[in-house]
Amino acid sequence: MATMVHVNDIRAITIDLDDTLWEIHPVIHRAERGLYAWLGDAYPRITDAFSREDIYAQRVAIASEFPEHSHDYTFMRRTVLGRLGIVAGYGDGIVDEAMAVFDALRNDVVIFPEVRPALAQLKERFVLVAVTNGNANLEMIGIDDLFHDIVTARAAGAAKPAQQIFDKAVAAAGSTPQQTLHVGDHPEFDVAGAIDAGLHAVWVNRNGDEWPGNLAEPHGVVTHVGELPDLLEKAAR
Repeated sequence: MATMVHVNDIRAITIDLDDTLWEIHPVIHRAERGLYAWLGDAYPRITDAFSREDIYAQRVAIASEFPEHSHDYTFMRRTVLGRLGIVAGYGDGIVDEAMAVFDALRNDVVIFPEVRPALAQLKERFVLVAVTNGNANLEMIGIDDLFHDIVTARAAGAAKPAQQIFDKAVAAAGSTPQQTLHVGDHPEFDVAGAIDAGLHAVWVNRNGDEWPGNLAEPHGVVTHVGELPDLLEKAAR
């Protein structure tokens, strides 16, 4: 892999959340199961009429119907819930209550143990901006103190790897692309997207995966974010 860029050129670090700071797939599965169980108790006509598979199919249909909102998971989930409520005879007034249930479960994550000490150390030297295609709530998770700002796909109007979301993150950091390092687990969405937007990029490769040969290589590789401070320290020598 390429040598890490000189740390003195870096003023800001943008950091992916899901699967970089915590494992997300078990969380989403648990949140969807919990929401469905809650709907069964609070609005049983919905679960009488729709299985979890039916609801997922509805979400896929919504993405096709509104491609301009395909980056916005919150929009799609709210739209599905509203339609389910109407079909079941409850109306779309259930949406806020149902989303509060889902959000509480979705933000009940187990942060990797190295995350807090590493980010606290990095925040002493760099502006830290969270960048996510998802809808994590840093305050609910309890790590909002580690970041100066957060940029979501919903707020940016585009999801990674689109340049638009990286441009928003750079602006939020008050830096330039050349002064910004992006850190994330996804080769295409995080690394390739950041490099195409003019940022430097570090790949978080927790599972020892092979780098896809069709993508430009990252400027550095770590097993987890706990290795970032040492990586940047070595790059400064």
